[in-house]
Amino acid sequence: MAKGEGGNDPADKATKRSRWATRKLTVKSSKVKRLSILGRKHRRTGSTEKKRHSGGSSQSTRADTVQNDDDTAYDQNGEAEASSTKSDEDDEGRTVLFNLPLPDAMKDEEGNPSHTYARNKIRTAKYTPLSFLPKNLWFQFHNIANIFFLFMVILVIFPIFGGTNPGLNAVPLIFIIAVTAIKDAIEDYRRTILDNELNNAPVHRLVEWENVNVAEDNISLWRRTKKATTKSVAIVWRAIKGLWKKDANSKDGLENSADPRPSVETKATRRESTVISPHTVRTSYASAYEDIQMTPVTSPLPPQKENLEVTERPTSGNSFNPDEPEMLARVKGDLINYHAEATGRARFHKDHWKNLQVGDFVRLYNDDELPADVIVLATSDADGACYVETKNLDGETNLKVRQALRCGRTIKHARDCERAQFTIESEAPQPNLYKYNGAIKWQQEVTSAKLTEMSEPITIDNVLLRGCNLRNTEWVLGVVMFTGHDTKIMMNAGITPSKRARIARELNFNVICNFGILVAMCLLSALVNGVSWSKSDASTAWFDFGSIGGSPGMTGFITFWAALIVFQNLVPISLYISLEIVRTLQAVFIYSDVEMYYAPIDYPCVPKSWNISDDVGQIEYIFSDKTGTLTQNVMEFKKATINGQPYGEAYTEAQAGMQKRLGVDVEKEAARAKEQIAAGKIQAVAGLRKIHNNPFLHEEDVTFIAPDFVDDLMGHSGEEQKAANAHFMLALALCHTVIAEHIPGDSPKIEFKAQSPDEAALVATARDMGFTVLGATGDGLKLNVMGEEIHYPILNTIEFNSTRKRMSAIVKMPDGRIILFCKGADSIIYSRLKRGEQAELRKTTADHLEMFAREGLRTLCIAERVLTEHEYLEWRKEHDKAATALQDREEKLELVADKIEQDLTLIGGTAIEDRLQDGVPDTIALLGEAGIKLWVLTGDKVETAINIGFSCNLLNNDMELIHLKVAEDETGTTPDEEFLGRIEQELDKSLKMFGISGSDDDLAHARKNHEPPAPTHALVIDGFTLRWVLHDSLKQKFLLLCKQCASVLCCRVSPAQKASVVNMVKNGLDVMTLSIGDGANDVAMIQEADVGVGIAGVEGRQAVMSADYAIGQFRFLQRLVLVHGRWSYRRMSESIANFFYKNIIWTFTILWFQCFCNFDITYLFDYTYILMFHLIFTSAPPIVIGVLDQDVSDAISLAVPQLYRRGIERLEWTQHKFWMYMLDGAYQSVIGFFIPYLTVVRTSAITGNGLDISDRTRFGAYVAHPSVITINLYILINTYRWDWLTLLIMAISDLFIFFWTGVFTSTTYSAQFYEAAPQIYGEASFWAVLIITPIISLAPRYAVKALRKVYWPRDVDIIREQMKQGKFDKLEKQELTEEAVKASSSSSSQSSRVKRHKQFASVDEDLRPIYPPSVATHSVVGHNARSQNGSDGTNYTRHEPSIDLPVAQPVDPPSEPPVRPSVDRVRPSYDRMRASMDRIRPSYEATNEFTTAAMLSRFESSHSNTAEATQGNGIVNRIRRRTRGKSFKSAFAFNKDSNNHIREHE
Repeated sequence: MAKGEGGNDPADKATKRSRWATRKLTVKSSKVKRLSILGRKHRRTGSTEKKRHSGGSSQSTRADTVQNDDDTAYDQNGEAEASSTKSDEDDEGRTVLFNLPLPDAMKDEEGNPSHTYARNKIRTAKYTPLSFLPKNLWFQFHNIANIFFLFMVILVIFPIFGGTNPGLNAVPLIFIIAVTAIKDAIEDYRRTILDNELNNAPVHRLVEWENVNVAEDNISLWRRTKKATTKSVAIVWRAIKGLWKKDANSKDGLENSADPRPSVETKATRRESTVISPHTVRTSYASAYEDIQMTPVTSPLPPQKENLEVTERPTSGNSFNPDEPEMLARVKGDLINYHAEATGRARFHKDHWKNLQVGDFVRLYNDDELPADVIVLATSDADGACYVETKNLDGETNLKVRQALRCGRTIKHARDCERAQFTIESEAPQPNLYKYNGAIKWQQEVTSAKLTEMSEPITIDNVLLRGCNLRNTEWVLGVVMFTGHDTKIMMNAGITPSKRARIARELNFNVICNFGILVAMCLLSALVNGVSWSKSDASTAWFDFGSIGGSPGMTGFITFWAALIVFQNLVPISLYISLEIVRTLQAVFIYSDVEMYYAPIDYPCVPKSWNISDDVGQIEYIFSDKTGTLTQNVMEFKKATINGQPYGEAYTEAQAGMQKRLGVDVEKEAARAKEQIAAGKIQAVAGLRKIHNNPFLHEEDVTFIAPDFVDDLMGHSGEEQKAANAHFMLALALCHTVIAEHIPGDSPKIEFKAQSPDEAALVATARDMGFTVLGATGDGLKLNVMGEEIHYPILNTIEFNSTRKRMSAIVKMPDGRIILFCKGADSIIYSRLKRGEQAELRKTTADHLEMFAREGLRTLCIAERVLTEHEYLEWRKEHDKAATALQDREEKLELVADKIEQDLTLIGGTAIEDRLQDGVPDTIALLGEAGIKLWVLTGDKVETAINIGFSCNLLNNDMELIHLKVAEDETGTTPDEEFLGRIEQELDKSLKMFGISGSDDDLAHARKNHEPPAPTHALVIDGFTLRWVLHDSLKQKFLLLCKQCASVLCCRVSPAQKASVVNMVKNGLDVMTLSIGDGANDVAMIQEADVGVGIAGVEGRQAVMSADYAIGQFRFLQRLVLVHGRWSYRRMSESIANFFYKNIIWTFTILWFQCFCNFDITYLFDYTYILMFHLIFTSAPPIVIGVLDQDVSDAISLAVPQLYRRGIERLEWTQHKFWMYMLDGAYQSVIGFFIPYLTVVRTSAITGNGLDISDRTRFGAYVAHPSVITINLYILINTYRWDWLTLLIMAISDLFIFFWTGVFTSTTYSAQFYEAAPQIYGEASFWAVLIITPIISLAPRYAVKALRKVYWPRDVDIIREQMKQGKFDKLEKQELTEEAVKASSSSSSQSSRVKRHKQFASVDEDLRPIYPPSVATHSVVGHNARSQNGSDGTNYTRHEPSIDLPVAQPVDPPSEPPVRPSVDRVRPSYDRMRASMDRIRPSYEATNEFTTAAMLSRFESSHSNTAEATQGNGIVNRIRRRTRGKSFKSAFAFNKDSNNHIREHE
């Protein structure tokens, strides 16, 4: 915001840099469009502390200036934003007073403030030491399975039900509860540590001063108890740690809290220090004085230095007339009441974050993190600016400008805070990060002895949000407005939804089925046993003791519960334990995979959710962000066009993809291109050193490789081109808002921090070319131009916003001229060029920009306008008036800026590459072969997304693009029904191409069809149109249309829309979805998808924190999904099926035995067998198959991605498979029981003393041994990989039953089972049974598997057979060779992997100053077809007033342009691109979504005759002729056919 101080004549005083809002969130269509990261209302989660009411007085009303202009605004889903951004207290707001008495209406009966606010202490942990045990048990027993198992433990306690050892029976449940509790405790302990670090962080708070808004905190008995318990546990824990860790003495953050922070007047604030440090070692203001011991005395009077603002009563620069409200707005506001006396006791002291309260004054220093939401009153910057980094909030690392309130800039010291008297009326806490409404009110003497009520609006640009970091600003003074859970970051910190694996959800049905079987078995046992006891003619009637229940009915009732205990393993607790172990080990293996380790940031693949690894093997749809996910978000300046001459050598992914589709050997071409670029770089750097030994030029940082540019800069092509090139770079160095930061070291280095990474790349290239921005001064910029330091006063900076799509700087040149430099989207600049001039230059530049865009580069134009002093002064008056307006300030500033940004002169254009991450095209191609459909959901513009689509193989020449687009009505008069009608017509038209209508039958068919669509169509849709197609009436048609398209690109979408699209596909098609992103704007879709993957960038990890898996690069997704995901899904499916199978055998074997004992639930086995069966005998093999099994290796999984399709079709775990395994288990239980039974009953086991020993437990041993061996062999048959570890575990499991029988029966503790081992092992019948039973049991399964593999093989069976034939033996060696080739020939050069410019996290394209080619519209206001006057186009024309020396123009230009020394040089990069462009993409260009030269001509304010195409003998001759001036245009003139297709003259 501009400072509206009086005096409009810049000649009277030093010109100052004017700023205004850096983000414009609401423009003409503010009622319709809204930038919001929230799609639904966030619920705040209260801590375990006493919940406090947060808000101001209910009686107070908001200021007129605090109006909710956007209360009725709608997000792009069509839902009222009021439901997504308002808190429960939105109707209340809050009023905060400073140094003013609290009104009676805001007091309670005791005179204390009636309203309390949230504490600034944050607790994200669930538990305290006191509440952990009860609360954790409460949460765990929300799981119904745990309740069932607890019920079984309780049953066993009662001997009447036949339980033998309640303690042992409780061990499995105790184990599960204990392990889960330990895991929860560890996670919560980590959260507690982070909470404590944050809550105890230091901040400088004003003390010895009364804050009337809060009362003294009354700590309740419960809180005191909790604090004492926590403190005791902490002391014990520290003592335990101290036993093995001899550490020192950790210093508290407030070690010297009694020492006040030095007052700001102890050091003069240098204006330039906000931009560039004058010292060799950059230190923050904080660190400069941190160790100075100061006596806590009253701050001295400030020294009267010229660079300090004297705290005397400021006066207005204008005479005041109360009848003129406009003049009142120009009075400089001041919150300080100079008649009030300061006590002198107040000072800023270090305190903990948790002690901050609403209404506190705080002083923050450079690099400090914001402890609360703070309204900025004053900063060290003369214009009240400060810079913040918001990576913790939204993942973005680019700096954002925030402004101090104009009325608070005189507040510098503690005593000023004591005398400042004002009231802030604020909206209630709400989670929208980009919106805030408030007003500050105070009384001020405008005329003598008359107080006037003053007010100033407060917007989001005046607020620093908790979690941000202060950067490049010495200090900021502000007041706390929101604390703790009322801050925006905490209101946005939604809890990650709990996700359950699909198999786990489907498993519930199978568990219920088994529970039904269990109940049936128990009922059968109860009925049979009850009936048997009711018979009077049976042997039981003569039993001396009678039935246990006393009556047949009671006996049956008791038998039911006894049977439930014996047969309980049909709903096995061991299954849940085993699955937890399997999933944990799968997560460990994923974490340990070195192939997914990203060394540059030391980041492996980190599983955040351990329980959904099998879901990763069933993914059918992947939804990806673009910026920072597919791309590196590292902007590199690659090419430029200046005065009609193209410069720059590059070989981009898009160009490689284009050539690959044309049949070019891309690897050879890439190697050749890389060699040429490397040679060109050496030549260019040598040339730059020759011109000027630039100390800030570092070869590794140079991205603009243009030896011909350097030659022209030296004058090889004449003075005209030399001047043009120099002026172009000067424009880049002057038109920006970057901050220069000097990096200490042996060689001087300057890095640039900017609000956009594009802008930093532009200024960095100007630095490399010899036009170095050294830093900002109070009124301008200091540049090093070819070794000469020059100061350029910046009169005004008109900053970028998403509506303007351009930025301008008005600069006073050393020769006295005033020049406006403007850069922005090419369509915007072309529509503002001066009519009738530069016709040929415009068309030539447009051709170049089209080629740059085809290479996937982001283009923009640079233009200028020379202003007379009178023009500037007149405009400055209007600007100052708009800048001081209290109402609609931003709209007025925009209108004023629009007036001066006209009649521009084109200087040239730039092309920046947002590099794809390494391996992105290959990864997308591989995922596509696997049958996975990838959609791109991005905030980028349509044509930018299309560029990337071609670069990464999502789109190709043969695809027809379906573009759904409805024009937005900014007036808001078009009814919704009309929009819906238009879209429905488009959808119906497109659906007819595929022979479907969008009916329910089509949807039912689509849900069953998992085949990937034919690669013939792709769909592109923008956010505004998406809002309508997501309407309930159109959603189904849109979904079915998208399913028919190979690729879908959703552009300009909000985070809420991303989540809505994911939800539509996930629930509409009943498929598994995965979302991948890197920024906070991706969190919604990451949480909505079945699997969320976050990419850990160099900075900003909010997506990672909300994701289920975190990876370092997009390319690792192929390994995560195609290898680990497929393995995990297949392993888990097999493990669960085998688990049910083994329990069926064991349980049904006991059931068959009941047939011979009237179902009285007599145990067949010794009780230790039952325990050991689940603990050791058969527990390990299902876990082994779930953790170690591999059908094919990882290399083959990637080489044959089609193997993944079984996961997409969900064929590994089906109900058919479950019931087949259950039937197999039932059959084998029959064999496993009756073969031993028939053997035992037909023979007698006689010991040496002649006694028969064929009792129950020994017969049980006959049954148990072959059953265990059968189970383990069965699992081994189902295991694909028989390595030594698997076989060893199987062997140990089998042998352990022999070991246990021998050891246990050798002791008398075994009771009647004593000496059973030598007795049964000595029987030949036992060994016969041991051999025959497994063979007969496994024969059917073996036969079925053998026949299937031979006659009905699956894909994996064929691949495994080929593997045995040796067809994949050389795969590993080939992969290594391919990696070497990629490393040497990839278009992503090694130098690009080194960080050249600052890497930025995901940045919403709305906030980028630099835009790629804009969408062409068919009508432009101001179009004049008759304006044919202009220059000869290739001459460097500048529109200057007569007072300047004009550039000489030839009166009669020769028929052929003069030959310059470099006319015949060939630019390899340019030649490659022109050759690749010979093949046109008709459907692509017909979409009008690509900024072609023809489209830019529609934006021009004038038309010029196009030179006729010259005859040529071939493309090479045309390329060579095109390199200079008119010959280029004539060789490649374009025309349009009747279909609007653009074709070249051949």
